[in-house]
Amino acid sequence: MKAETLITHLIERGETVATAESLTAGLVCATLTEVPGSSAVVRGGLVVYATDLKAKLAGVEEGLLAAHGAVHPEVAAQLAVGARDRCGATWGLGLTGVAGPDGQDGVAPGVVHVGLAGPDTLTVRTLDLSGDRAAVRAGAVSGAFALLGEHLA
Repeated sequence: MKAETLITHLIERGETVATAESLTAGLVCATLTEVPGSSAVVRGGLVVYATDLKAKLAGVEEGLLAAHGAVHPEVAAQLAVGARDRCGATWGLGLTGVAGPDGQDGVAPGVVHVGLAGPDTLTVRTLDLSGDRAAVRAGAVSGAFALLGEHLA
């Protein structure tokens, strides 16, 4: 789903969104805010590129990070919850993954976990993307928009 469509749906529903982003480093939030009128529904975003900031800023459990590393489905879920709670939004999106070219913590490049937290919703989708860093990051943004769009449509 396109950013424009997401913003329109959020405005129509009177709902808001926030992000906690690792591999995309704010690209989801930046893409949303390119849309005129987005200030009515985009609350903000947390860029938690460093592993320790996932815990400090977004509230991801330190034990989870120690046990599984930063690239894990439950980390994405907790990032989404953290974005929602800390920014006071209806919906939270959390993204973590490996853009490449090298793997991280035994996870291959292109693996991305997208979390979504919202009213009566907490879900994670794992994407297996190909291409260079830019392609993986762009695919992660598209995947996040698709997941949120499914819950707004």
